[in-house]
Amino acid sequence: MQIKFQTFTVRKQVPLTISRGTSAGNTNIWVRLQHHGLEGWGEVTPFSILTKSQIGPEALIEELKVILPSLEQFTPLERQKIEGVLQEAKTSSAVRAAIDMALYDWLGKRAYLPLWKLWGLDLSRIIPTSVTVGISSPEKAKERVHLWQQSIDAKVFKLKLGSPEGIECDRALFLAVREEIPQAEISVDANGGWSLSDAIKMSQWLAERGVCHLEQPLNVAAEKDFPILYEKSPLPIFIDESCFNSADILRLAHCIHGINIKIMKSGGLTEALNMIRIAKILNLQIMYGCYSDSALANTAMSQLASYADYIDLDSHLNLVDDPFRGAILDNGRLVPRNLPGLGIELA
Repeated sequence: MQIKFQTFTVRKQVPLTISRGTSAGNTNIWVRLQHHGLEGWGEVTPFSILTKSQIGPEALIEELKVILPSLEQFTPLERQKIEGVLQEAKTSSAVRAAIDMALYDWLGKRAYLPLWKLWGLDLSRIIPTSVTVGISSPEKAKERVHLWQQSIDAKVFKLKLGSPEGIECDRALFLAVREEIPQAEISVDANGGWSLSDAIKMSQWLAERGVCHLEQPLNVAAEKDFPILYEKSPLPIFIDESCFNSADILRLAHCIHGINIKIMKSGGLTEALNMIRIAKILNLQIMYGCYSDSALANTAMSQLASYADYIDLDSHLNLVDDPFRGAILDNGRLVPRNLPGLGIELA
């Protein structure tokens, strides 16, 4: 098989601020795998999670230049051999995700079936995706809510807290948003921006105001405090930055209620499926999330959408120049199309 790649830039209609900083765009990588007249597509999205992953696009490009030639000896059906090469090379999760996506896309096209149908999944079980409101002033947060409502009639919201200015700013932002959408479902993601004491205070305060769950309240470096928060929080605790793969689930299952699976963290749909199965065995809830992913990566995750208890695949909905067209937004639900493989086309 032949594998090519090229970069593409995506720009956000509204920059997103979280506890670690602000992002207005991203340079991503489009991977194209060709074999027997069929082409599978994948996406590499650079992302950063403190000390666990700080790989930029330049490093990912160099990684692709090294690893892809060693894969061209195989066919897309020799997955176990391909996975062995990637493991031996200690390939980053984002590059593995793109290769895994492309292999599945090729397989679906070879079978002439969408992946969700190959897996026998029920699209009627897909729930609406949340949309994200970043850290900002209360006034700008209200404006962001209105923009989401105008663009896609959003009804489920994820609010980014963990402001560097402290929990009083978080509370002011939350109250402003809740005033605008008093009946909407709201979850909160602190992106590791709180201390243990602030996380306990905020979990109690937010529970009184109808929040459904709390995502990554503590920093990755403070994971030892999760058992304490687990005992004291009235809200379910989900982990994101602390959960890359199945091993992380097993390590923290005793002190969490749910996990956030992102295709770039997990290393692809293969590991995402492993994580789903393990989470279900452990009675943990499942959420899907994203980085600055285009419709390509988010559509790949949408193939598994019927497994999720919560979905936050909204990054491509905030792009002004997404080069891809994939899953359809249907009454707030991100539904994969009935097209072979991932069902992705150029926009």
